[in-house]
Amino acid sequence: MSIENYRLATIEEFIGRELGVSDWVVVDQARIDAFARCTGDLQWIHVDTERAKRESPFGGTIAHGYLTLSLLAPLAMEIGLIPEGASAGLNYGLDKVRFMTPVKAGARVRNRVTLVSVERKGGGRVILKTMNELQIEGEEKPALVADTLAMLVA
Repeated sequence: MSIENYRLATIEEFIGRELGVSDWVVVDQARIDAFARCTGDLQWIHVDTERAKRESPFGGTIAHGYLTLSLLAPLAMEIGLIPEGASAGLNYGLDKVRFMTPVKAGARVRNRVTLVSVERKGGGRVILKTMNELQIEGEEKPALVADTLAMLVA
């Protein structure tokens, strides 16, 4: 996706504006299980579907918070976070993360991204701060809100 007139040279004009909303992506049990294996976080509330149906206050398994956090970058890239004129965008860190609502296995989520600030560092480097809201289809509260930092390289 491309954001009209969004370029490295004009990026300051977009401060305070919503850059876009990604498509919906399914957080299914297979994705949750793969994340659990990759990270070693095999807590039953994520991977034991039968036990979670019986004992979880959510009626089934839920995604790891860090799995939902990891979805922000690819969904921001989908909307076109890296502007024309930048050769690369690198994760630079997080300023704030709050996990608001668990994501149940099978739920669909999307990322709503707003540009908060732009800091030109010299040498063709620019730090973007964005506010990300990972929304859950059919839920009033988002899964998480996070201020993320990306370094752009011209």
